[in-house]
Amino acid sequence: MRRTLFEDIHDDFRTSFRTFLERHAVPAHERWEADGIVDREFFARAGAAGFLGMSMPEEHGGGGVDDFRFNVVIAEEIQTAGINAAGLGLTLHNDICLPYFLHLADDEQRARWFPGICSGELITAIAMTEPGIGSDLASMSTAAVRDGDDYIVNGSKTFITNGINADLVITAVKTDPAQRHRGMSLLVVERGTDGFERGRNLDKIGMHAQDTAELFFTDARVPAANLLGGEGTGFTSLVTNLPHERLSIAVTGIAAARVALDVTLAHVKERTAFGQPVGSFQNTRFRLAELATEVEIGQTFVDRCVLARNEGTLTADEAAMAKWWCTELQGRAVDLGVQLHGGYGYMTEYPIARAFADARVTRIYGGTTEIMKEIIGRQLGL
Repeated sequence: MRRTLFEDIHDDFRTSFRTFLERHAVPAHERWEADGIVDREFFARAGAAGFLGMSMPEEHGGGGVDDFRFNVVIAEEIQTAGINAAGLGLTLHNDICLPYFLHLADDEQRARWFPGICSGELITAIAMTEPGIGSDLASMSTAAVRDGDDYIVNGSKTFITNGINADLVITAVKTDPAQRHRGMSLLVVERGTDGFERGRNLDKIGMHAQDTAELFFTDARVPAANLLGGEGTGFTSLVTNLPHERLSIAVTGIAAARVALDVTLAHVKERTAFGQPVGSFQNTRFRLAELATEVEIGQTFVDRCVLARNEGTLTADEAAMAKWWCTELQGRAVDLGVQLHGGYGYMTEYPIARAFADARVTRIYGGTTEIMKEIIGRQLGL
């Protein structure tokens, strides 16, 4: 079906980014998967080409246009190229971390960090999750105690995307341990900070090119000038930005589902069984007809959410709906794809097998499916 979300400028942007990926990502992706990390040079190249910080002010090297449709193009093209969008770290940098800096940074912080964020010299990450707390962020124990012009930070974080590559880590801390939500603040911990150490690059089921790390803070001395927003406002900032993060995950989820559908369609038209193409069997036709319908319905809702985000009207429950539905659909799409590929679907040399492994975590990070349903249920007054 024809989408009406994009304009000519987005189509031109898509063509440019597709060419960029073909030159700088596709040839290197297998090596990145083996190494467990994307080259830092890739971020610098993306920045130089104008694919980072599109909504950042022009005076700091950004694009000066706060239009999430450009972010959608990037996520879709990465998926189409056979690379998981989250696995490159660009969507985390552009979609998830950048809004915190854009909305919370003061003038001094903008001058200090924005040019590097836009150029790719400063790679970003956000550290919320801690061992043992899952989605219960108010129970975090990483503490920051004011000491003159600094905060002394102690604690740990885990499952941090861009954790190895990151130069700026937006870190959720407790500045008032006596409070739950109102005691949380956001500190930007910079590469090279004394007492800040990175643990191992975690070995995951999928998304192998994405560096996902443990972070440790032992009497880490972080300047008070790195406080992002006011002290005690961290939870409010997280609540404000999480719908944006969840929309980003939904965009990737529906794009991945569509790619899985396309890959599977191509395969069942070529593969034969009992003397005829697998796609000619009624079961195959019906299953793929169902999937194609769900993809179109999901895409329509996601596109509506993208426009709502641009208008500033996207609600937390809408983002939660998009996130859980599209990631669950992604899971169904890759599972059906593996099934219809037969034994080949279990071989990692086939894109559908890699997509199957990459897809599982999307129903967990950014808030589990169960948490998304809880958000929606509360909005219903239940």
